[in-house]
Amino acid sequence: MRQAHHQAARGISRPRGEGTTRMATPRVEIDLGKIAHNVTALKELYGSRGIRICAVTKAVCGDPRIAEVLVNSGIGILADSRMANIRRMRDAGIRARFLLLRTPFISQAEAVVTFTDMSLNSDLSVIERLSEFALKQHARHKIILMVELGDLREGLMPSDLLGAVKRVIELEGIQLAGIGANLACFGGIEPDQGKMEELSLLAKDIEEEFGLALTYVSGGNSANYSWFMSTPDVGKINNLRLGESIFLGRETLQRKPIPGLFTDAFKLVAEVIESKIKPSLPFGQVAQNSSGQVPGFRDLGEMRRVILGIGLQDVLVSGLTPRAEIDILGASSDHIIMNTHQREYVAGDEVDFDLNYGALISAMASPYVEKLVM
Repeated sequence: MRQAHHQAARGISRPRGEGTTRMATPRVEIDLGKIAHNVTALKELYGSRGIRICAVTKAVCGDPRIAEVLVNSGIGILADSRMANIRRMRDAGIRARFLLLRTPFISQAEAVVTFTDMSLNSDLSVIERLSEFALKQHARHKIILMVELGDLREGLMPSDLLGAVKRVIELEGIQLAGIGANLACFGGIEPDQGKMEELSLLAKDIEEEFGLALTYVSGGNSANYSWFMSTPDVGKINNLRLGESIFLGRETLQRKPIPGLFTDAFKLVAEVIESKIKPSLPFGQVAQNSSGQVPGFRDLGEMRRVILGIGLQDVLVSGLTPRAEIDILGASSDHIIMNTHQREYVAGDEVDFDLNYGALISAMASPYVEKLVM
């Protein structure tokens, strides 16, 4: 019992006895209770100053089991960047409003009107096509116009915003629900006080110019935590789109844990398929490896090298952190190679990892990784 407890504490699980059923590997173990705690805490935190949150489900590929927890925890809008994920949740009977995060493909305009309640938009030609299909379906599709505030991903330039609003409110079948911005994704630009004040002023200008009230002034994502905690005034910002802070309990400017949240709601488990003492330095003529790189290694003498049955085709290996005190040496498409610092492993042992957001996205999207709800 002591040895089993010691192994578990080091992120190792021993094989079970003969005749028992092993869980599939590799797998992601998902703690729904920790996700529920995080979303409830964030909803209360931001709600204390009048900001409502949408839950972004793209990292979990719209998994209905997770979506149901989000809705049961008080989330009214589920946001995703892929139509397939939204349809997956709808088909599962998830009772929420659905927001398409990525600017709609013009080729998907009909499906966007059919299966989503609202979408983020930055291109007038796409909005015009949404209007066409909304009229055909006798529907009214809501849009949030995205504004470029410096991160240089999607968004209208601020100087073009009023003209775009004028055109949008002329379109039948389309309702301008609000404006929004996206920061700290492509360019790494912080959603600081200046950026949020700019967005608030743009919202005020629209409301005064056109005599309307915007339902949503969507200030950004999980990167807005630091701004929120330090700002004396949130201005007109009343919505945020949160994914990483819900699922991994972190803000996304420095990836620091948010106090009171769980950072371990997801765990990746991989199985040892070889454990041997080998040299640390490959021997022979060096050329490119399977990733097209010419690798370099330090000579650390002999070491216990463990190979896991998971690789680059399954997960973003650079986004994994072992829960045991062992090191990832590298990976190929099907294998991760580790230095265990002489810790004993045998074939069939399981090794646990924490995941960053990129690793979570890739593991949840991989058909080769089992998803196990705990």
